Amino acid sequence: MMLWRSLASLCVLAAAVFAVPAQEKRIHHQADLSDHAHDDSDGFQYDHEAFLGKEEAKTFDQLTPEESKDKLAKIVERIDMDKDGFISHAELHYWIKHRQRRYIEENVNKHWKDYDKNQDGKIGWEEYKNTTYGYYLDDGFDDLENKDTYKSMLTRDERRFKTADRDADGIATREEFTAFLHPEEYDHMKDVVVQETVEDIDKNGDGKINLEEYIGDMYTSEDGGSEPDWVQTEKKQFSEFRDANKDGYLDADEVAHWILPGEVDHADNEAKHLIYETDTDKDGLLTLSELLNKLDYVMTSTITDYGGMRVEEHDEL
Repeated sequence: MMLWRSLASLCVLAAAVFAVPAQEKRIHHQADLSDHAHDDSDGFQYDHEAFLGKEEAKTFDQLTPEESKDKLAKIVERIDMDKDGFISHAELHYWIKHRQRRYIEENVNKHWKDYDKNQDGKIGWEEYKNTTYGYYLDDGFDDLENKDTYKSMLTRDERRFKTADRDADGIATREEFTAFLHPEEYDHMKDVVVQETVEDIDKNGDGKINLEEYIGDMYTSEDGGSEPDWVQTEKKQFSEFRDANKDGYLDADEVAHWILPGEVDHADNEAKHLIYETDTDKDGLLTLSELLNKLDYVMTSTITDYGGMRVEEHDEL
């Protein structure tokens, strides 16, 4: 039953959410280049995964030194789009951005098979709804103890689906289904992301977020326990920065500024960082020999790891 799979996914997501600093968990960035923190003092695993792709980095970790060199040579050949023997910042930036998009596409492909039951290359709302919620729809979720939660989930899913369905025909193309699964990646879905965030945190249902709700989304105090320092910091963030109009609440616009900040181009930053770390002659270009000289660094880098990269003949950019 897809309903239980969806709930299991939500539990996994929740576990991942609470594994990061509480004050960061609501902020939507571009697709992460790596699951690791970008801290070179603690190793180069972030860069490893940005260069190679997450799944490919795991493969690299199992290769012998000679196999690693051969595979890196194939990757470099593909990044070097103009075939001049050098990797420019533009080529590296394009590669890492492509890896980001590839990860999203693979995630959509994985879900597509579950929902496109009639295999017509489209997913209708009814198709999605029936696959996800199944026979519970017939009795209005009355057999479930927390039926209100499921009704709310259904309402939210339908609203998000309709927003993603830009031609309003009740059927999602692959691009529309991608917007449904990854709304933070699409400008026309940003209002839905904001609305869902407000609904999650707004416990009294007044359509806005007060300080108690804001902190309560991140931290639950224990009897007799003292608040962590970061809670005080977040209270200050709320009053001095998040609450721009100083009315004591976060409205939709203020929530948008909080969770959808002006995007930093992480791929661009990572491309610059990789060139800085591996460009031995400091000409602003990378060669295979320079990368091989920094093989330990590259093997802990994002060029080789984002999004399950495969170095195969049919894997075109």
